Amino acid sequence: MKLQDYDFLLPNELIARKPPKTRGTSRLLVLNKELEDKTIEDFGKYLNSGDLLVLNDTKVLKARLHARKPTGGSVEVLIERLLEDNCALAQAKSNRSLQIGDSVKIENTTLDIQVLDKKDSLYKIQFSKSPKEILDMYGMVPLPPYIKRNADIQDEERYQTVYANEAKEHSVAAPTAGLHFTKSQLNKIKDRGVKIAYITLDIGLGTFSPIRSENVEDHLMHKEKVSIDRSTADIINRVIDSDARVIAVGTTVLRCLESVYTKFNKLQPYDGETDLFIYPGYRFGIVDSLLTNFHLPKSSLFILVCAFGGTMQLKSAYKHAVDQNYKFFSYGDAMLINKSDGI
Repeated sequence: MKLQDYDFLLPNELIARKPPKTRGTSRLLVLNKELEDKTIEDFGKYLNSGDLLVLNDTKVLKARLHARKPTGGSVEVLIERLLEDNCALAQAKSNRSLQIGDSVKIENTTLDIQVLDKKDSLYKIQFSKSPKEILDMYGMVPLPPYIKRNADIQDEERYQTVYANEAKEHSVAAPTAGLHFTKSQLNKIKDRGVKIAYITLDIGLGTFSPIRSENVEDHLMHKEKVSIDRSTADIINRVIDSDARVIAVGTTVLRCLESVYTKFNKLQPYDGETDLFIYPGYRFGIVDSLLTNFHLPKSSLFILVCAFGGTMQLKSAYKHAVDQNYKFFSYGDAMLINKSDGI
């Protein structure tokens, strides 16, 4: 499989730079036998009593920090993962690369960040006090690079799902398919007899990493932490044994569920990591339908949805989305895809 086969033309003006004025008003493209142009308010009509909606309850860290070198030079620090002992893994951007042993100060503070180590593109850094406290006070929402603006107050609410779990504030990107829902909409879905369950996948910076290999199969995915508890596994297994469906809200939910299924050939409680790369030819074991946003050309996520819904079907749907001016990426519109056996 060649990466070029997963390219498509995307006009720049279709990239959503800001969320819709009101949460819960996004457009929804439904991929059935024919394409249907709907809104997210219509989503519940495609669910049946007994179906299970699975959400990712991770919360986004205010993971972006501005710092200064002793020389005055600026440094942008983007946290990838918090570690023990006031440490973290992070990317750092500056005119001159940071070196092991360097120390920088968080802008407009006396708080230090020291570089302990570097592996590939990630630095191991240590804060002078609790990094979580520092991020809460001085950090900014880590908007994706293609949004091309600094986060504002609105983003602190809108780049977060309404069901994000305060105890699971570990992600550096939002599970964006969930951004469309209001609490009222989720309650209406429950009123239809649809069950809701939660998994956790902590999204890392690798979600924005481009595929650099010409052959799709040669791409290596980044590792992300996943968690499925006993009650969620039991709920999902009961649905699998019934005639109802498992609907994943977002590619992170799909990857979490399918990763555990691939590892154990069944769904069971699990706390660990996944680097599962899903591309056409993968046999899905858990998820029947997927609600997701529109993804980057030649990205691992576009390849994933092609694997799930069929490559030709997705290419046709994306062309329709472009022609109909759907908005793309994190703050963009949504798409509902049913699993296909085609490639």
